[in-house]
Amino acid sequence: MRNKSVISEARDIRLAIELIQLGARLQLLEAETNLSRERLLKLYKEVRGVSPPKGMLPFSTDWFMTWQPNVHASLFMAYFRFLSRNTRLEGLELIIKAYRMYLEKVTRAGMDVVLSLTRAWTMVRFFEASMLQMATCKECGGEFVAHAYDPTRGYVCGLCHMPARAGKTRRAAAAAAAAA
Repeated sequence: MRNKSVISEARDIRLAIELIQLGARLQLLEAETNLSRERLLKLYKEVRGVSPPKGMLPFSTDWFMTWQPNVHASLFMAYFRFLSRNTRLEGLELIIKAYRMYLEKVTRAGMDVVLSLTRAWTMVRFFEASMLQMATCKECGGEFVAHAYDPTRGYVCGLCHMPARAGKTRRAAAAAAAAA
């Protein structure tokens, strides 16, 4: 009995380290491991070298609807759904694998990482609670994150109908100025 608890604690520590390295917030660690808050705080400081960020987790589906977060959330969900259908992964392992695939794609494309692991985890929970759904774009046929129960007939994604201010950030302006 004692050995089992040591082994499960070792698994929780390994999982917590992996989650911390991926940028997980403390609340996610508390929800997904059986380690005490004090232990997680020490572990976070040891792995990251700083205290974990304070504050509540985001609890709004609206963040996923703005154009850039929606594209990134939809990319993550494409990986998540693919892995869910084609592997035996489930739960947090599935989220971690899909998030690693998302990170690899975004960094290879030279894009900013918009979706954090904590937001991805929260989004999966929103899907499980039927607060979000996937909508198919009538123009490109891609599937995108949308509010649950919103009408999806005639849906056009943020890539096919990009907002006027899309990509007009200070960083984009600085990059354009540097290129010129």
